[in-house]
Amino acid sequence: MTSPAKKRQTKLVRLLKDPTAVICVVVLLLIALAAAFAPLLTSEDPTKTSLLDAMGPAAAGHPMGYDGVGHDVLARLLYGARNSLLGALFALAVAVGLGVPAGLVAGYYRGWFDTVMSWVSDFLQAIPAIILLLVVLAAIGQNTYVAMGVFGVLMSTGVYRLIRASVLAVREELYVDAARVSGLSDARIVRRHLLPVVVAPTVIQAAGMLGVGILIQSGLEFLGLGSNTEPSWGAMLNDAFSNIYTKPVLLLWPGAAIVITVAALSLLGNSLSDVLTGGRPRPASLDPKAVKKTVNTEKSDKLLTVDDLTVTYGQSTVVDGVSLSVQKGEVLGLVGESGSGKSQTAFAILGLLPPEARVDSARMSFDGTDLGALSPVQRNQLRGKRIAYVPQEPMSNLDPSFTIGSQLVEPLRQHLKLSKADARKRALELLDRVGIVDPQRVFGAYPHEISGGMAQRILIAGAVSCDPDLIIADEPTTALDVTVQAEVLDLLRSLQKERDMGLILVTHDFGVVADICDTIAVMQTGRIVERADAATLFADPQHEYTRMLLNSTLQPDSPPRPPLRLRSSDKKEGATL
Repeated sequence: MTSPAKKRQTKLVRLLKDPTAVICVVVLLLIALAAAFAPLLTSEDPTKTSLLDAMGPAAAGHPMGYDGVGHDVLARLLYGARNSLLGALFALAVAVGLGVPAGLVAGYYRGWFDTVMSWVSDFLQAIPAIILLLVVLAAIGQNTYVAMGVFGVLMSTGVYRLIRASVLAVREELYVDAARVSGLSDARIVRRHLLPVVVAPTVIQAAGMLGVGILIQSGLEFLGLGSNTEPSWGAMLNDAFSNIYTKPVLLLWPGAAIVITVAALSLLGNSLSDVLTGGRPRPASLDPKAVKKTVNTEKSDKLLTVDDLTVTYGQSTVVDGVSLSVQKGEVLGLVGESGSGKSQTAFAILGLLPPEARVDSARMSFDGTDLGALSPVQRNQLRGKRIAYVPQEPMSNLDPSFTIGSQLVEPLRQHLKLSKADARKRALELLDRVGIVDPQRVFGAYPHEISGGMAQRILIAGAVSCDPDLIIADEPTTALDVTVQAEVLDLLRSLQKERDMGLILVTHDFGVVADICDTIAVMQTGRIVERADAATLFADPQHEYTRMLLNSTLQPDSPPRPPLRLRSSDKKEGATL
């Protein structure tokens, strides 16, 4: 197994094996150390002038001679490195500090903030940077850090667009949806699943922005718009250009420093790109008292009740007047063709439909609690703890950046407030319960190291980990072969009976629900056209659409096929890692 620490170590080794990267790192370290220890490398004051020494040649203690006003060139070069590097770092800090949070929020939440930030980004990018800097410096005076702060704001638009695009690329991934279903807060999802995605492109872009910052700062100081009292490479260029015919060698030292530093940053950014792209606070608990104040509760023997549920997107209605109920310990099969509204109904119950979806219902209650009256935080606390979800794409619902164990432990620690050790112990027990051979090894594995059947068992373990009252399984066997389908259905049924949970099984296959479901509801074009107990529906289907589905699933005049029964020795998933 490859741990996160080993992955980072592997990337570091790859970077150190790149001779270009090693040379660039060494060069940049030498420049940074020279700037940091300038007082130890020269005893000269970089601001001290001596007209008698102006344009003086190299001498003892002055290996590079003097500039046009009698400054010691070596002292100016070393102390100038400080100001040039710090100014560029300040601009980078402003750009990253503004661009990363804005990009994360806009990419994850979209909506009005995304619209406003995109407009602001377009506006800032349309402003000529140099002209704006000249105006700012003319208005407030020659201050290098103010100028670099303004430039950092302008550079933040590039960071914002990069981060936003990176987040948009993964926000709809199924493992992010799985994290939402597990009841993780948005802040935790962003920190664990989105931040790792944006780290690599941010680091790569930062290397380039540092070089750009040095060039812009040097350009401003070359024009005489920087601080008059602080040494810098750009100010040295200004003085050297004034004396280019008298002592052209003065151009060499600051010019070489700028070229070497910017080139090293650029080449290091390319090396980082090859390495990084080649690899790959808890919310408050749901307060029962607060719920009583804001939510209407009622006593009912039904675990879930949905009356007249409608889901619309613009003018299109995808769920039209659906009513259903689930008792504790009951298995309800929600059957229909693709596009019939089964999954939209399930996601409406979970509260995971996108913002553009409009959800209306006469009633949607869970264990007497009105789901429509819950705040987002309260709804989030129900998901994962009392209402769990098993998806249809097991491999896509596991984050490839984290081990299996870390993805099982996190919901346990959040919902059940377990210690890390207790959560690990419970996760290992769950892996064993769902039939995983060698739970210790699978706990430390990454998703690409396991089979599809094992992945689905792991997601089922995650779903039951917090002892939910209701599980919604959305086509849990679609992506699996027939043998593994039978194993997963058998596992779901045994766990449901063992824990007396309600179960909604969303599927298009009557063969899947033939043995596992107590009640079956058939959906067509967003409506439930027939509902009956399993035995009655198979024996005497009333609706034409139900008969059509049965005929397309089962052989004519034959009873429903029983699920495949496995030998006890085959009950555990034994795929080799």
